[in-house]
Amino acid sequence: MSVNEQSMRRVTAIRNGTVIDHVPGGMSLTVLKMLGIGGVMSNPVSLLMNVPSKKLVSKDIIKVEDRELNQNELDRLALVAPEASVSIIRAYSVAEKLTINLSDEMVNVARCAFSNCITSNSREPLPHRLLIMGRDPLEIRCHYCGKLQEINDLVERLI
Repeated sequence: MSVNEQSMRRVTAIRNGTVIDHVPGGMSLTVLKMLGIGGVMSNPVSLLMNVPSKKLVSKDIIKVEDRELNQNELDRLALVAPEASVSIIRAYSVAEKLTINLSDEMVNVARCAFSNCITSNSREPLPHRLLIMGRDPLEIRCHYCGKLQEINDLVERLI
C-alpha cells in the first residue's frame, strides 16, 4: 500500500462482511434504510459520506461487519446506486465482487405508490412489477397502471 493510499484510508479494515463502494454522495442513509440496517441491528456499520471520488463527484462508502448481501438486497440497491460496487470480505480479503444489475423490469422489489393501482387490491394477487423506462435520469413506471414512481416512495414501499 502506497503512502497516498494509506493517507486516504479513513476506516479500518473489516474481518468479514460487506463493503458497498461508489454509492452516490449523500445516499448512504437511504441505502441503509433499504437494506434494513440500523437501529436495533447488532452488526457494526462504518459509514463514510461525501468523500472525493474519481468516478463520481462525491461518494459514500458503507462497511457492514459480519453480514453478506443477498440477491434481493442487490436488487434493492440497484434502485438508488446502480453503479455501486459490492465486495464480500472474508478473513480481511475480498472473497468476491458482486455485480449490481438494474434490469429492465423489477419484480416484487417494491410496491406501486399509486393507491388506485390494481396491485393495491388484496383480492388481486399480482406480482409487483416495475419497469425501468430510463436510466439517466432514472425513470420507473408501474407495469399495470403506468404511473411514474418516485424513488423516495419506492424506498417506503419495499417488499
